[in-house]
Amino acid sequence: MEIDLTTLESRHAHDLLTGSIIPRPIAWVSSMNENGDTNLAPFSFFTGVSWNPPVIAFSPVNRPDGTRKDTVINIEKIPEFVVHMVSVDLLHPMESTAKSIPYGKDEAELKDIHLVESTTIRPKRIQHAKIAFECILEKIVRISEGPEAGNLILGRVVMAHIDDDLILNDREINSKALDPLGRLSGKFYCHTRATIESEKN
Repeated sequence: MEIDLTTLESRHAHDLLTGSIIPRPIAWVSSMNENGDTNLAPFSFFTGVSWNPPVIAFSPVNRPDGTRKDTVINIEKIPEFVVHMVSVDLLHPMESTAKSIPYGKDEAELKDIHLVESTTIRPKRIQHAKIAFECILEKIVRISEGPEAGNLILGRVVMAHIDDDLILNDREINSKALDPLGRLSGKFYCHTRATIESEKN
């Protein structure tokens, strides 16, 4: 089947992409507004971009009315943020932050989420995330304008917080101990507890 995405309604294109690009890691992002209130939001259009310098990227899409999400607004004003990796045990707390709340409401009040001060930047980080990357903004790339348009946010990692039991040989990450959550499409997620080892790498 050939499908011309240029002719599709945007949610149809969304469904095809999110059902095909799987599994996706989840960036659980904390940002801060000018009043010091914390916003938490998950994004599954997320990846690493470079390791010299270390840069990661995620992409919040605009709301259906064309307005930018709180994360984008915050980072435009305070160009710092924390990206947390989401483990399977954090599924429900993470999902609780995907719901819209009034701008400026501090999500530190959410149940089962405990925030602590970051080391080098102003936005706080989630205490029980096994990996957290403190980032400063490199740039925001506007993919388009209007409803559901993407805002590609690139952040330079300046500090990493990694649980001690995840570190192997002083530099490798124990993925089994991390137990990362993967995003599929719709309401489905996955884990990576079954792995395949290649002899060619």
